[in-house]
Amino acid sequence: MLISFVIPCYRSEKTLPQVVGTIQETLKTRKDFDSEIILVNDASPDDTWGTIKSLCSSYDNVKGINLAKNCGQQAAIMAGLRHTKGDLVAVSDDDGQTPIETVFEFYDCMEEGGYDVVCADYQDRGRRSLFRRLGSWADNTMMRMAVDRPEDIRLSVYFLAKRFVVDEIIKYNNAYPHMEGLLLRTTLNIGNVKVDQKERTSGSSGYNFKKLLSTWVNGLTTFSIKPLRLAVILGMLMALAGFIIIVALVVVKIAGPEMEHGWTSLVATNILIGGMIMMILGVIGEYVGRIYLCLNQNPQYVVKEIIDDEEK
Repeated sequence: MLISFVIPCYRSEKTLPQVVGTIQETLKTRKDFDSEIILVNDASPDDTWGTIKSLCSSYDNVKGINLAKNCGQQAAIMAGLRHTKGDLVAVSDDDGQTPIETVFEFYDCMEEGGYDVVCADYQDRGRRSLFRRLGSWADNTMMRMAVDRPEDIRLSVYFLAKRFVVDEIIKYNNAYPHMEGLLLRTTLNIGNVKVDQKERTSGSSGYNFKKLLSTWVNGLTTFSIKPLRLAVILGMLMALAGFIIIVALVVVKIAGPEMEHGWTSLVATNILIGGMIMMILGVIGEYVGRIYLCLNQNPQYVVKEIIDDEEK
């Protein structure tokens, strides 16, 4: 059985040799598996591509893909998935924090439970900033609400999937891929294995506020129309509130015609309603913009160079 490993790479010139070495040592424990490791350089500003070329020279089963510009982790994963040949495909991180040596625990769980996908359920994620913890909480909450993710399913970037799942995922050619949404729209037969995240040995997370926000918005708008429905509900609530305010003002005026009304309540109401209108228009604009980019065939990524078996 052939198992493919896909690893999106960014600022990982120091950690990649350890990650690939761990995979190679893990594979030695199961002689019934052949393997390929696909490293996707997401236009990293350091010498990550040089490290990938060195690893391709050192190992026959390592392939390298160099993207022309930085497209983000999700697009880099898609690039790697499209070059896999394995009966099973494992996706992991490049920072050495993912316990990739547990991949055969994922396989055993898949065989015993009959799952299509098995994802990591992290129990201990080490020392993370409050910002990252809040980001993870917001992302998990969004996935439950927007795409109806079952409560008992945990999703993560570290997962093992069967071939038919990957074949279905790579059919998605539109801009803004989101791996969790693609997994959930393909199958709900997902199992979990409890693992602990390792401590980072080098560098820092490549996710800043802008990238985390972009990932969150992608998941919220790519596979769900619930934000549009929420905008409709908010509009109806504001219309109802406006009607109640009008009735209240009429009653007050009739009860006390000499009563003077200031501008404070009027200005506050206008600001509130104006803000709601702008927010609703923003949600609609986000969807319209994504439709435009899809119709314009905006590519998920552009491959600049590939190192595969034929070039070795």
